[in-house]
Amino acid sequence: MSRYNGEQVLVVPREVFEAVGAFNGVRLNAQDYLSAFFKGGVAQYLDRDIAEESPQWKQIIAYAIFCYQGKVLAYARTAKGGETRLHDKWSLGIGGHINPVDGLADSIDTYLAGVEREIREEISFSGNATQQLYAVINDDTNEVGSVHLGIVHKFELDSDEVVPLEKKLANLKFCTLEELSGPLYDKLETWSAICVDALKNA
Repeated sequence: MSRYNGEQVLVVPREVFEAVGAFNGVRLNAQDYLSAFFKGGVAQYLDRDIAEESPQWKQIIAYAIFCYQGKVLAYARTAKGGETRLHDKWSLGIGGHINPVDGLADSIDTYLAGVEREIREEISFSGNATQQLYAVINDDTNEVGSVHLGIVHKFELDSDEVVPLEKKLANLKFCTLEELSGPLYDKLETWSAICVDALKNA
């Protein structure tokens, strides 16, 4: 029986990721990776049950972070979330997998539609936002990271009125980088810790 109810997720071959430049940590040349991934026939949909056990594929994860006056939105992942390996961790990332509902696999427009859909499903915010394609995150040192690749989008908000739309987002709040790199740092999921380090070094 499928753990993911037959969900199809967007993946790219690890060899394509490696051709652009394999790494552990963060890279700020995100456009180089997206350009390679969305050439014709590269990205495709794969059954998530297979993708989760297949490091030869990288599942593309939209990972949006939201900032307001120097603070970064953070939340605690609850047991309501689908990824049991991340429960009880703190996260900065809003987003998730790209699915066939977003469009054809090898289209950059499909990816961007998936980013918007994931945000609309998870939070609601007031005011305006400016968006920056910020970074790519990879961490092959653990079983979650070895089959995922995070594309980080940084949103600057002009209001701190953000409301969670899913129960998996607990204790949603804006935190200073000092808080995130101090008391909360050891509780952060790996990708979020990488994001905090990148933001501090910016």
